[in-house]
Amino acid sequence: MNRLLRTVLLFVLTLLLGGCGLHLRGQAQMPFDSLYLQAPNLYAPLVVELRRALSTNNVKIAAQQNEATLTLQIVSEIADQRILSLSRAGRVSEYRLRYRVSLRAYDAQQQEWMPAQEIQLQRDLTYSDTQILAKQEESAMLYKDMRSDAVQQILRRLSRAKPHATE
Repeated sequence: MNRLLRTVLLFVLTLLLGGCGLHLRGQAQMPFDSLYLQAPNLYAPLVVELRRALSTNNVKIAAQQNEATLTLQIVSEIADQRILSLSRAGRVSEYRLRYRVSLRAYDAQQQEWMPAQEIQLQRDLTYSDTQILAKQEESAMLYKDMRSDAVQQILRRLSRAKPHATE
């Protein structure tokens, strides 16, 4: 009896949570059902990860622009690093890694859903000449983390996208 009561209670709780709009992290309700992804490199890691995330959110990725409700244009993706600080000996002791993605979204009538905008992310990386391989690996991991963060930001922005009146 106690087990049955717990099962029913768990079922009711699941229904209530689903009904209140709670979604698992990474899952968003999109205001469109299909999307055409336009990017300089369709096989870039950002685009591949974005496709996977959109599919997870039940968005159909259209093969042709005219088949899609919305077009997401990835204008550019730039990863760079700058020297943040030097040691007393004049050697680099810290880098600032930057990752920027420029994008916009519009529909078949060229009506803006998401005006041109840029996502900017940065991470600081301490550096040591004695650990070159480890620091290169750490740098690659930080860029991958920033790319994943950018994908999540794109999904959140797309979930809030709506047509803007053109002037």
